[in-house]
Amino acid sequence: MPSRRVITGRSQEPRRRFAEELRLLRAERGESLRQLAETLGWDASLFGKLESGATLGSPEVAQALDQHYGTGGLVLTLWELAVADPTQFRERYRRYMVLEAEAVSLWHYAAANLPGVLQTSDYARELLAAGGLDGDELEVQVEARVGRRAVLLADGAPRFRTILSESVLRTPLRDAAKWRQQLEHLLLMEQRNNVTVHVVPLSAGLHGLTNTNTMFLRGVDGRTVVWVETGYSGELVQETTDVERLQLRYDLVRDLALSPDESRKLIRRMLEEVSCEPST
Repeated sequence: MPSRRVITGRSQEPRRRFAEELRLLRAERGESLRQLAETLGWDASLFGKLESGATLGSPEVAQALDQHYGTGGLVLTLWELAVADPTQFRERYRRYMVLEAEAVSLWHYAAANLPGVLQTSDYARELLAAGGLDGDELEVQVEARVGRRAVLLADGAPRFRTILSESVLRTPLRDAAKWRQQLEHLLLMEQRNNVTVHVVPLSAGLHGLTNTNTMFLRGVDGRTVVWVETGYSGELVQETTDVERLQLRYDLVRDLALSPDESRKLIRRMLEEVSCEPST
């Protein structure tokens, strides 16, 4: 089969294409970054980062640009494609991200960190920075991770169940205000009909998933695969026997977990404790 002929000569990589189109649209208007910023009310540096590909911004910014340029939703569409593009993730996660986007249900266990789909940008930034990222690469990965929550917010979103080790909630961010925001976000997300949150209390003791973050992804074909991750590596488990073995472990951990209602009460108590801490 002959390779597809490129008609426009523009990038076919979603993130680059988004930045490229923004530069072209502004050039056609003959506007400077400062003029654009003054018109739309955001800082000029934001639009500079959008056009360089250093950031994707927010859907609100994309919608404002659509209105400004009269592009009828084109900018927002390009933004959505860029946010969802798995190539922005590190190589070993890309296959997983495709499966996550296509899954009809997601069952998760968190041994140490909140799942990416429930993280605020501040939580993601501190966690990724602790892993060694910095500069533009850090910001790109923060945006990519926070953008994953769109999986849970879209129409027809998959069912998502997470079982959090209590240790996840006992490991706060350095900034108390940012940690409060993360706990508030967690409570907000668990109010969604498709999201269920359990907490396994520390008193439950050791179990089969004590040191392993695990995500079960059920596809439209009914087949389930499992992404298993430690602090240093991740592996996609596809063999039926291995998946069933992990499923049994997950079920046993779920038996140890608090109910969603009791889990919600625990998170609220933690939020109250943080709110009462003196500021430094």
